[in-house]
Amino acid sequence: MAFRGGARRSGPGNRKKKTARKVKKKDPLFVEGERPRPMYVDYKNLDLLNKLTNRHGRIVGRRKTGCSAVSQHAVTQAIKRARYMALMPYVGD
Repeated sequence: MAFRGGARRSGPGNRKKKTARKVKKKDPLFVEGERPRPMYVDYKNLDLLNKLTNRHGRIVGRRKTGCSAVSQHAVTQAIKRARYMALMPYVGD
């Protein structure tokens, strides 16, 4: 079935998409707006680590937390260390 000139067919692929503005979240690890150097998250800081895991015990991704890649890597390492030391559970409640 060939398309024969004239008006374009309307369909879901031809609509203009509205772009929503994304609000950039602040990195929860930044201290007074500056990244601590070297980037280190203490595995004994359970209040912070619990905020960065969901109720199932999974590590929350960067898009939700607002962490930079370096911060997220440090958080992941800290959570894994805390789990290994039995300070945090591997699974949620």
